[in-house]
Amino acid sequence: MKLFDISIPIHEGMITYPGNPDVKITKHRGATSVHSELSFGSHTGTHVDAPSHVFERGKTLSDISLPVFFGPARVLDMTHAKQAVSIDDLKKEKIKKGERILLKTKNSQRGFVKFYDDYICLDGDAADYLAEKKVLLVGIDALSIKKRGGKDLRPHTSLLGKNIPIIEGLNFKGIKAGMYTFAGFPLSFSGLDGSPIRAVLLK
Repeated sequence: MKLFDISIPIHEGMITYPGNPDVKITKHRGATSVHSELSFGSHTGTHVDAPSHVFERGKTLSDISLPVFFGPARVLDMTHAKQAVSIDDLKKEKIKKGERILLKTKNSQRGFVKFYDDYICLDGDAADYLAEKKVLLVGIDALSIKKRGGKDLRPHTSLLGKNIPIIEGLNFKGIKAGMYTFAGFPLSFSGLDGSPIRAVLLK
């Protein structure tokens, strides 16, 4: 079995979604040890969105069962998408109830050193389709699943409204489409709207 790290490393100077806090790391040296003071947003790097990210009374991270974040997952090759992954793109994949769906787009090839406003996202109809299919989890290789500045909120609301967590900021460079075992656990925060994760694929 081989393990693939599909996370964006967290460090000072890394890209963040516009408006989110920058990462700050301060080292403190004591007489016999060193510890670091960390400051960053709950949606930094590779992270999970909980329903409370968009719904005032939505479930928080601590309300989501851990097994959701571990198990079989399917990486779909969506590198042909020019602006957004569409419902027609997804219908070709014959998605079934209970799947973990991970969307590989051109974002991974372009990399995550610089933030691009024109990143590939998921369109609203496609989000509705995944919600209707009752998938377990949806991931994408962008810092947001919805279009930057877009008025269509369904990429968030349709999925999170059905308590389907969203993984954003995945990095699929060098990863082929297909079946894997996914593991990406949020930190054990109580009552938060999101958390960075260390996401890996096993095959």
